[in-house]
Amino acid sequence: MPSGIGIPGLILILILALLLFGPNKLPELGRAFGRTLREFKAGARDVMRDDEDNKGTERKEVQAESTVVSSSSNVSNGQATSLSNEPPSQSSPSRRLPE
Repeated sequence: MPSGIGIPGLILILILALLLFGPNKLPELGRAFGRTLREFKAGARDVMRDDEDNKGTERKEVQAESTVVSSSSNVSNGQATSLSNEPPSQSSPSRRLPE
């Protein structure tokens, strides 16, 4: 329940709504408001699900990148085999990449 309105304020709002819209139109407005809330909740749920899916994809990408980085560090240490026909370079295994 809203903290600033209170019970007397809610009763006043309901009486004003009844006077403005009449007893026939009030149930229709309530149904429309309920449908709007339901659609909003469904949309928010979809956004949250998409956000969770994107986080899962980002985790997979980070894991794939860390695998590539660890593979490239193995190459720089001379532990991986070369796929090209060129002879391996004669650089020292402790060579660091520029930051």
